[in-house]
Amino acid sequence: MSKKMHIKLTVNGKPEEFLAEPRELLIYTLRERLNITGPHIGCETSHCGACTVTLNGKSVKACTMFVAQADGADVTTIEGIGGPDTLHPLQTAFKEHHGLQCGYCTPGMITRAMKLLEENPDPTEEEIRFGMAGNLCRCTGYQNIVKSIKAAASEMNAAGSSGREAAGSKKEVEAAE
Repeated sequence: MSKKMHIKLTVNGKPEEFLAEPRELLIYTLRERLNITGPHIGCETSHCGACTVTLNGKSVKACTMFVAQADGADVTTIEGIGGPDTLHPLQTAFKEHHGLQCGYCTPGMITRAMKLLEENPDPTEEEIRFGMAGNLCRCTGYQNIVKSIKAAASEMNAAGSSGREAAGSKKEVEAAE
């Protein structure tokens, strides 16, 4: 029997503290312990990317990372990118350009795409395909995912922001009307 560890995380800006087995996987911590169900469990081998989150500024696969490895980390999931009332431009682009079908891979896709666009605000189609290679989709054939990311990059660059400000300003404009 393993001794439980005291774990501290910041998830989507909210501090979390709990006791956990050192071998507990981050994906199970997020989904079962913290009820953050955006990241999905797909292959459990890190191949599909449905579990992709951002950890301390890097894209990681939560299905192969122990929560003990994430102790003290800042974690962002799809829930931290935007919500129903304030979609991030990347979420809007996936919706408008049909970058999703069943939606199972979408949270991981958007979370990875967000990091990709932070690293490269104006990627070519080839750079998008390379940057998203660790995230698999069995429904769309990728063309609309690439189109969605390209459209979001264009929108975010036009807004001169990471898109978070653009999402907030859109809500402010709608509220003012």
